[in-house]
Amino acid sequence: MAVQQTAAGSTGLALNLALQGGGAHGAYSWGVLDCLLADGRYGFDGISGTSAGAMNALVLADGLMKGGPQWARLALEEFWQAIADSVPLDLSMPVQGGEGLALMPATRMMLNWTQYLSPYQLNPLNFNPLRQLLKERVDFEGLRRHSPVRLFLAATNANTGKLRLFRNAELSVEAALASACLPMIHHAVEIDGEPYWDGGYSANPAVFPLFYECDSPEILLVLLAPPTYGEVPTTVEEIRARAMELAFNTSVLREMLLFANVIDFSARLGLEAGGLEKRILQTHFHLIEAADLLHQFGSETKVAADWPFLLKLHDLGYAAAEDWLRAHSGDIGVRNSFDLARRFRL
Repeated sequence: MAVQQTAAGSTGLALNLALQGGGAHGAYSWGVLDCLLADGRYGFDGISGTSAGAMNALVLADGLMKGGPQWARLALEEFWQAIADSVPLDLSMPVQGGEGLALMPATRMMLNWTQYLSPYQLNPLNFNPLRQLLKERVDFEGLRRHSPVRLFLAATNANTGKLRLFRNAELSVEAALASACLPMIHHAVEIDGEPYWDGGYSANPAVFPLFYECDSPEILLVLLAPPTYGEVPTTVEEIRARAMELAFNTSVLREMLLFANVIDFSARLGLEAGGLEKRILQTHFHLIEAADLLHQFGSETKVAADWPFLLKLHDLGYAAAEDWLRAHSGDIGVRNSFDLARRFRL
């Protein structure tokens, strides 16, 4: 059973985390992490993150490095508060008589502009408030030297479409920005002479490094995309949003389908199973997913970085993690806590 010495000095089961991107909806994953840290039973071996998932991974690792779980909880809260403070005006408003949100007219207008003007026209100076937030709050040099967890930040090469994983030794502000670079909003991020866009195009998130490069056999996926989207979109705006959602979710569906098939294949080998097959059978997968997040708030609220909204998402994630711990803490180190084949096959 895998154990890890946590930054606070206590010993607990080690989890690997796969954190999906989703803009402001990443505050849901913040809530999940906050709950895991507060629970105190689990350390972290590796964390793979894309876009908002990469930001959560960096801030979590930085907090653990500087002061342990309680410091990491505070660091995550302050980071998301700073995200909200960096927005000069309210981007969304409550829907009258309901629990959802609607974008403010000015916000919707700004998003419409991105359909006709590139970020090189709308933002020629390439201003990105996230750059300064990361510089102020994350010690990249410290993480490169002695991060308490293995980090894997996903970005997509804009010229080849290939996945680039930035590991501990390569961590930087630019790597973080590359993982969250939406090409309709931000300039491509150049690293080592290559341009990078959001990691969601190639891995959202990448799960394989947690299997191949980490010691713990426990992999917890925190997914923000729903297992089903319900009704078929019919308006131009709805179709465009759905196409983007599918593009950003296909990679993890395909990767987890591969894991499910390999597990079944390995189980049938019996005594003929080799080292790789035995390892995959000893790996346990777990899942916390925000199944109703998009249905409740809509895809467009991924840009709604208002503090009350981010807190609401945090609380939903925290509650989901509490429910998951109550139901499945006994599965960690023992078995899968959900059926991969049922979740990821047709």
